[in-house]
Amino acid sequence: MGRHADPTAPARRPAPVVLIAAGIVAVLLAGGLVWWIAGSGEECETRQIVGVTVAPELGDVAGKLLADPIVLDDGLCAVPDVTAQEPLQTVGDLGALDADALPGVWVPDSSLWAGRAGEAPLEGAGSMGSSPVVLATSRAVGDALGWTAQVPSWGQALATDRPLAVPDLASSAEGLSALAAVRSSLGGGEDADNAVVEAVLAAARATPITPADALAAGAAGADDAPVVPVSEQEVFRINQGTENPSLIAVYPAEGSPFLDYPVLRVGERSGTERAAADAVVRTLTSDRALTLVQEAGFRGSDGAPPPGAGGQTGIQEAAPATLTLDPAEVQGLFARLSSLAKPSRLLAVFDVSTSMRAPVGDGTRATLARDAAKSALALFPDNAAIGLWAFARRLGSDTDWVELVPTRTLAADAGGRPQRDVLTEQLDSIPDRLSPGGTGLYDTTLAAVRAARANFDPTAVTSVVIVTDGKDEDEDTIGLDALVQALSAEVDPSRPVKVIGIALGPDADMGALEQIAAATGGDAYSAVDENDLQTVLFDALRQRS
Repeated sequence: MGRHADPTAPARRPAPVVLIAAGIVAVLLAGGLVWWIAGSGEECETRQIVGVTVAPELGDVAGKLLADPIVLDDGLCAVPDVTAQEPLQTVGDLGALDADALPGVWVPDSSLWAGRAGEAPLEGAGSMGSSPVVLATSRAVGDALGWTAQVPSWGQALATDRPLAVPDLASSAEGLSALAAVRSSLGGGEDADNAVVEAVLAAARATPITPADALAAGAAGADDAPVVPVSEQEVFRINQGTENPSLIAVYPAEGSPFLDYPVLRVGERSGTERAAADAVVRTLTSDRALTLVQEAGFRGSDGAPPPGAGGQTGIQEAAPATLTLDPAEVQGLFARLSSLAKPSRLLAVFDVSTSMRAPVGDGTRATLARDAAKSALALFPDNAAIGLWAFARRLGSDTDWVELVPTRTLAADAGGRPQRDVLTEQLDSIPDRLSPGGTGLYDTTLAAVRAARANFDPTAVTSVVIVTDGKDEDEDTIGLDALVQALSAEVDPSRPVKVIGIALGPDADMGALEQIAAATGGDAYSAVDENDLQTVLFDALRQRS
């Protein structure tokens, strides 16, 4: 029924012309020729889709540059499909997904990510721009520390009594680059390593301060604002349109590491795929691209400033000296810092009720959950311990769940193969396990938490991650109220187990997951748009502790 249709009016048969037009549209949509309907141009006889993944801060710029098909020779058009995604997620994809599921072009914020991408075939093809890593804080703090009169070294900046907001080093190139700059400033070697480690541990022991909160305090002019390593572009963006901004960028004396926003071809492509990817690369490295990039607050790859730099922007017009970091030393520092963190001990519990067959993009909710989990698995170190369950109503002989893989470290021997390989194999089987019994959420949750607590490791952070797209449909269930009471009563401070609930799609019972998570000190996340599942899963896992 039409949005403004009169429900009492008699039905009218559509005119034959309308029926014919509707049939044509249906056929075109079924054949995927949406570009023809959109009027992309008769010159496009062959359309080659090119996946383009960019760092989130470049999303708007890339979207403008690649909004339309790129016309090439002989009727070939490159059709860009742009995704803004955190580089860490893309690294996970490169290690887990098939070649045809990967983008053709990737623009992360830093070339450091290429070193984290393992054996993935990447080919450099220029840069979209650059942004130096700076220390952001309020002007009041800068004045109090004397930094507005004489800039500190990276080492001196770390040694103040001001709170330090350390970004998540697994996902922040600027945070890792800043700590590597501090290490370099202190002369490198073991003493410098220890100083950096001490600063990171001190920041972790203090009340956690997120970079977003630190930047908000700086922008508000707080005289106790933390110091946070960020890109210069972030300071420019926050201050844009603000008179007399309080947030300032501090450029340490040795110079700054630069985020270089490399344009990388992904995979080994030929023929029309290569030609289309090359067209996208030319567009991303064109003069028009440089103009849009600088308008967004980035510098050119040669350090040329964004328009209006200096004055009211909180950043300086002249580019700072480039502090060159050895990628191998940066990765070594990352490994050292990562080894200090508690390993993960995680039981992943996936809904395999038939509602997971609902279509999403080119697949289903089940295939989407599988691919997101495989991408996340690629990022866990070998000392992480992960197990896998599947659940649906009466899935087991007398339970709603089955154990697919016991919880073991990813490097453990699991019947002659590494645990990581066994998990990958079982994740691949999830779309074939869908069961018509409905969703058995509550009994499964209680059993999973009890199993995780029974296998508790005091040296690890223990979590149960539940991914579901529905609500409990088991008439013999414990019930939500009794489940929450049981979870609360069984909380053991010496063996904490947090539930991370992920509601996939609009029909998932987010309210129930929130109550379950709250009873265990965990959290619940919603992926109402199923295409956001991977982002939600990555965020949930990073915030697990």
